[in-house]
Amino acid sequence: MEKGFLQLFRIPETRQRIFRTLGLLVCYRLGFQIPIPGMSPEYLKQAGDQGIFGLLSALSGGAIGQTTIFALGIMPFISASIIFSMLTKVSPALEAVAKEGAAGQKKITQWTRLATVPIALVQAIFIYTGVFMPNAQLVDPSMSGNPVALFFIVTTALLAGALLVMWIGELITEYGVGNGASLIIMAGIIASLPSSLWSIKDSPDFWQVILFLSAVWLITIFAVVFMHKGARRIPIQYARLTRGRRVYGGQRHYLPIKVNMAGVMPIIFASVLFVIPGVLFQWLGWSGLQNAFQDQTGFIYVSVYLVLIFSFCFFWNRLMFQPEEIANNLRENGSFIPGIRPGQKTAEYLSNVLTRITMVGAAFLAVVAVLPAFITKDSGMTKQMQYFVTGTSVLIVVGVALELVDKLNAQLVMKAYDGDPQEPTEGAGAGWAKARGGTN
Repeated sequence: MEKGFLQLFRIPETRQRIFRTLGLLVCYRLGFQIPIPGMSPEYLKQAGDQGIFGLLSALSGGAIGQTTIFALGIMPFISASIIFSMLTKVSPALEAVAKEGAAGQKKITQWTRLATVPIALVQAIFIYTGVFMPNAQLVDPSMSGNPVALFFIVTTALLAGALLVMWIGELITEYGVGNGASLIIMAGIIASLPSSLWSIKDSPDFWQVILFLSAVWLITIFAVVFMHKGARRIPIQYARLTRGRRVYGGQRHYLPIKVNMAGVMPIIFASVLFVIPGVLFQWLGWSGLQNAFQDQTGFIYVSVYLVLIFSFCFFWNRLMFQPEEIANNLRENGSFIPGIRPGQKTAEYLSNVLTRITMVGAAFLAVVAVLPAFITKDSGMTKQMQYFVTGTSVLIVVGVALELVDKLNAQLVMKAYDGDPQEPTEGAGAGWAKARGGTN
């Protein structure tokens, strides 16, 4: 593994991409040291210990509740991307544009950028009215007498910060390694680890807490990796054609259906929807309902959260994996599932498999999202530490790390296909040996 890691830095292109990614992530983290004009610098590090906003901060790579220009993080761009991902499946016009190849994808990307602006503006107004206004200590005394100007300055700064984060993410995607939005979210989660550990340094049970957290993390990481790699492989048989004395086709391949196909999207959907009633009840002064929607171990919170996760998981999987379309494509390509008639019967079979797989994946996401809150309830941890320990944060970090490893392995395989004269060292990756047709 060590030699394989060092091999990445021996390839000039990969080495440059890695350093560009690290440099852009450093620039992204520097934005959290720039306060919003008109906000009090003394409360720059007041993290989003605002109920559900803390979890949204982890999911967006930002710091909702902090008085910094990057407080919104990458959440507006992710929201726009999710919207267009769903629209391309339900709108025939957008679906036709998406099928145009690189040109169509370029149009979708441009529309996603444009949609990020109003979404970021709405979220900036939402955060200003829901977090900054109720906390008078966050406002600079010189600006407290001019609320209109303060509102304009704060929303403009949050909007500009969100667009700058989106630009950094696109630079990472184009010139760096991996998906920029995912790496930004992972960087935001990992960056909270030192401050989270520092917050419990004076605890008499410090080492016990560290051992406890290590055990929880190891178990969660093992479960996340196991479910992330898990898939149901459906055999696909190609029709055998005879032309003269030659026989074409007849090969058997597999159609993999991932167990956790939706990833962390259902949790993001559920978390975003939880913000709306919490802030609405706060405006109306209904403290009882507000506390019920913020108590992560309460019956109302857990019940509604589980219903939302299961609902969005089924909705997302049905939207992204359409059995009828897959069945038609198999029939048009002369392939079939052994033992299943092509056409409608294949679509019904795929639909039943998808339902069972989705049920398992939704149950896994529900356990990952809810169980850590019960584990850390009486541990004396701060809210910031609890948000970092949650299975959702581990799910994001492990998922992005696995995706990053796959991309780096792909870089090694591509370099091997290019005919690089330098032979790989032992352990540099299985892709080298496979690409050269030899053994390592």
